Amino acid sequence: MAERHGVPDSDATTRERVATSMLTHGPSTAAQLGERLNLTSAAIRRHLAMMLDKRTITSREQRVYGQRGRGRPAKVFLLTDQGRSDFYQAYDELAIQALNHLVRSAGQAAVSALAEQRIAVVEASYRSLREQQPELAPADALAVALSDDGYVASITPVASGLQLCQHHCPIAHVAEEFPELCEVETQVFSRLLGTHVQRLATIAHGDGVCTTHIPSTRQGGTTPLEPPAGPGDASPPSAAVVRDEEGGTTPLEPPAGPGDASPRESPTGLTTHIEISEEGD
Repeated sequence: MAERHGVPDSDATTRERVATSMLTHGPSTAAQLGERLNLTSAAIRRHLAMMLDKRTITSREQRVYGQRGRGRPAKVFLLTDQGRSDFYQAYDELAIQALNHLVRSAGQAAVSALAEQRIAVVEASYRSLREQQPELAPADALAVALSDDGYVASITPVASGLQLCQHHCPIAHVAEEFPELCEVETQVFSRLLGTHVQRLATIAHGDGVCTTHIPSTRQGGTTPLEPPAGPGDASPPSAAVVRDEEGGTTPLEPPAGPGDASPRESPTGLTTHIEISEEGD
């Protein structure tokens, strides 16, 4: 049998499949990998042990979102930077040098402007998908657009909404030096989905997957994002709403100004302002 660097080709090919599975699906247990690749428990653990020795993968306890069951969390395996280096990395060193030169010549804001131009490709793809496939949910359309740009994205439902997972980042090493790339990306996600989103993890910061939380309402929709008021806006911010134990809501008015009337105690124990109706009798 032919060998590659002293290793049978079949073994090397299998480990490539293992690495690709981790890249596509993110941190995975040995059982999950074996099931996806149709490998026995002994076979997958043998390959994982060799990949751990070569430091192309690492392991940690599986993160549990929500209520945690009994027993220790399962161990998951994920690619290291060295393991990802076999995949496309977008000429990291050249990009970092070019961006450093851009900062020196045009200032730090130029990096954000460049990031907006780069993510515009994903934004255009997203809008095209929404027009051509209106039945496609916004988050699913964004995942498809990101995958088309090399991010290997997927959507995972969670109790509080959805998680957008990007299992690969072609610019991870560059984003480690220039976090503006991640920040602009998150802002664009928020704008496209019409809701506030929160970045939970990034490959650039050493996590196995870039994870963005997309919150949902109790009815299953997304919480609308209101644009921040500009310096010249006269209208006050929208009142927040607090849900009481019986399912009702109590509005929380903005903090009282120097000339406002004193607040009074609400039946729920929350401090609110008295609202005076201007409707006719």
